[in-house]
Amino acid sequence: MKKLLVVFLVILVVCTGCGKEEKVIVIEDKLFPEEMEDDLFFEHYLKASKLMSGMTLEEKVGQVFLVRYDASFSTKQITNYHAGGFVLFAKDFENHTKSSIKKELDAKQNSSKIPLALAVDEEGGYVTRVSRFPAFRTERFKSNRDLFETGGYSLVKTSEKEKAELLLSLGLNLNLAPVADVSTNSNDYINIRTFGRNASETAIFISNIVSYNNESGISSSLKHFPGYGNNKDTHYGGAIDNRSYDNFIKNDFLPFKSGIEAGVPTILVSHNIVNSMDSEYPASLSKKVINELRNTLNFSGIVITDDLAMGAVSEYVNSNKGATLALNAGNDMIITSSFETMYNEVLNNVKSGIIKEEVIDMAVLRILAWKYAYGIIK
Repeated sequence: MKKLLVVFLVILVVCTGCGKEEKVIVIEDKLFPEEMEDDLFFEHYLKASKLMSGMTLEEKVGQVFLVRYDASFSTKQITNYHAGGFVLFAKDFENHTKSSIKKELDAKQNSSKIPLALAVDEEGGYVTRVSRFPAFRTERFKSNRDLFETGGYSLVKTSEKEKAELLLSLGLNLNLAPVADVSTNSNDYINIRTFGRNASETAIFISNIVSYNNESGISSSLKHFPGYGNNKDTHYGGAIDNRSYDNFIKNDFLPFKSGIEAGVPTILVSHNIVNSMDSEYPASLSKKVINELRNTLNFSGIVITDDLAMGAVSEYVNSNKGATLALNAGNDMIITSSFETMYNEVLNNVKSGIIKEEVIDMAVLRILAWKYAYGIIK
């Protein structure tokens, strides 16, 4: 698709004002650094940039939040705080039918100036938010591990296609799956949600799942970067990972690398403190860890924090700096259950210069381009 842009694209050399020359790409009247040309959503940057140029700072700040959904107040959050999207959980589907939840979500979309990302964790097996209810499917989606053991990749592909079709039919456009963590030990907290095989086999599995979802037109998300390993559940407290950096390079990074090469649009970052990369901050708040994702694995898509309501990051959230650390670390979107508080935190810190507006602009450029790429914005 990038070849279609050639008629608009010119390479210029410009002076940065410090005696240094920098190549930029000109698409129509917009300038982009040359290194962006290989970005996942580059072909949509022009449209995204034009849309962003008409947005207020308040609207841009709202876009970086993926908010825990609540039907009773989310309309207000859309109109007053410009939420970028919502994450729905099982309670949001209980007592609904396919038509009633579709009607409810369509109403949210219609009230939003910029179309919303609407996400759910429908992994299959242990984690199912939608298919657990008979109104949506006669039985829960099985885990892809079980499906693979029964019928190989043919059965996995069939299930992923059905899953994507169901979610899209309800108005959902982002499935926060698959789990790309490597675990072969059944005693690991994360094991039941993984492929349950070594890094090389998991990498092939992840590449296939991403491809199946892209073929179906739904966004997927690899989680939980940089790899959970045998760490404890971070919903309830911190987890310290003492594995070597070399272990991540040779094992945990492999499924993420293969998913990136397959074109995964989003990656979710865990709250584990990984001592070999950053002994001070949880991964989701660590610039060093996210630099591994951006620079070592060359991921240019949407980086999303795990939910900042989780116990592992509570000290940062309670001190009113969790969202600020997340954005300055390089995340594009923040999953939050405290939207209004975090929105005001970020807005105030942009105005005061603690967060540079360029940081928000880069995140929003990616978010809007992703929304164009997957037809969320038409």
